[in-house]
Amino acid sequence: MEVRQLSDPADGNWLEMRGLLWDDTDCAEHEAEMAQIVAEPSRFAVFLAFTSGDRAAGFAEVSVRTDYVNGCDSSPVAFLEGIYVRPEFRRRGVARLLCQAAQQWGRSRECTELASDAHIDNTVSRSMHLGLGFQETERVVYFKIGL
Repeated sequence: MEVRQLSDPADGNWLEMRGLLWDDTDCAEHEAEMAQIVAEPSRFAVFLAFTSGDRAAGFAEVSVRTDYVNGCDSSPVAFLEGIYVRPEFRRRGVARLLCQAAQQWGRSRECTELASDAHIDNTVSRSMHLGLGFQETERVVYFKIGL
C-alpha cells in the first residue's frame, strides 16, 4: 500500500472516494470543495492509499483548525475531516497509514494534536478511531427550537 498526497482537484479517485463517504452530497458540491481544499495547501491536505495495482483503497482529508476543537488542549489542531476505506480493504492497516500521513502533515504545521469526530451511531467509525489510538474526549447532543 502506498499513500500519496494529492493536489489535483480533477483527480477521479478522490472524487469517487468523497462520493462513497459523503453520498448525500452532489458531484458539483464535491468538486467545489475539492477546488477550495487544493487552493489552501497550508490549511488542507488530502491523502489517498493505493494498492500495488494502483487502485484507490481509501482516502483521508485533514485540515488545520485554529478555533476551539472539542476535547483538545492546544491550537492549532490537525483535524481529520474525513476518512474512508473501501470495505474490501478494511482491517488491513489502510486507515492507520492514512492517519500516519495526516499526523505527519499536522506535525509539519506545528500541531501537537490530531482530532476527529464521528456520529454517535456510527459504531464502525468509532471502533476504527479507537483502534487507531484516538481517545474519546466527550459526547455532545445538539438541540434546536423553531422561532
